Amino acid sequence: MIFGVKLVDKFLKTNGIDCIVRAHQLINEGYRLHWDSKLITIWSAPNYCYRCGNAAAVLELDENLNKVFKKFNAAPEDFKGPPLKKPLPEYFL
Repeated sequence: MIFGVKLVDKFLKTNGIDCIVRAHQLINEGYRLHWDSKLITIWSAPNYCYRCGNAAAVLELDENLNKVFKKFNAAPEDFKGPPLKKPLPEYFL
C-alpha cells in the first residue's frame, strides 16, 4: 500500500463513510482488515494464476451492514473437469 491510516481517515471523513472495501491486491489469506476495519482488502481468485496457492474470500453484508467473510480455496486439479457446453440464452442469439 502507498497510503496510510491518516489518508484513509481523511477520505472516510470527507466522504461521510465508515469503511473502504477494495479488491485489487492479492491477499494470501483471502482478505485482510486494516486499521480497525476502516479499510478491507478482499481477493476472490483462489490460487491466483495457478501458482500463488492463496485462499480467496467473498464479503457478504446483511441489512445492517454486518460483515461476514466466506473463505474458500481452489478446487483440486483432479476435481476440475472440462467446461460444460451450455447453449447460449436466447438473448445472445
